Amino acid sequence: MPSVNIDTDKIIPARFLKTIRREGLGTALFHTLRFDATGRERTDFILNRLPWRNAQILIARDNFGCGSSREHAPWALMDFGFRCLIAPSFADIFYNNCFKNGLLPITLRADWVEQLLSDSAGAEGAMLSIDLPRQTVSRGDQCSFSFDIDAERKRSLLLGLDDIAETLRLDSQIGAYESTHRDYDSGIPADVAQLVRIA
Repeated sequence: MPSVNIDTDKIIPARFLKTIRREGLGTALFHTLRFDATGRERTDFILNRLPWRNAQILIARDNFGCGSSREHAPWALMDFGFRCLIAPSFADIFYNNCFKNGLLPITLRADWVEQLLSDSAGAEGAMLSIDLPRQTVSRGDQCSFSFDIDAERKRSLLLGLDDIAETLRLDSQIGAYESTHRDYDSGIPADVAQLVRIA
């Protein structure tokens, strides 16, 4: 999708935000771009054509995911089938929401993104490989580009863990801490304990 400033309202229009369920949102992805006023698919839109309608990697230009902070945007992208996004830059809140939902946003140099857009414009070249452990994006000609990612976010993606799952991994330590500090104000002067409770 060789466009800049693709905002979250384009990704999923506001009228589809009435649910808190993630399933089924893929049908609303890029709805105003994918469908005409009668609900028929626009044949000129790339995600309505093979092989791109089965894409798992989306390539775009600068500032992808700008606009409102709706978490439905990464939900819709993932429900459609995307697992990775590539752009020179992403809006900050959208970028963070992607990681929280298991979607990998990769930031690459603008000239590299242009090469990938050019390669994938033809059906015969629409094949990329993402190697998260090695942090590379590879084209069909074996040319690869490296990308940076925070080590903790990388580990969470590789293990398939969201924030809640990460917290639950520490369940025994949390339990031990709580049992140790359950009677926090026992053994300290009553006036200090009262101040702690007031605070």
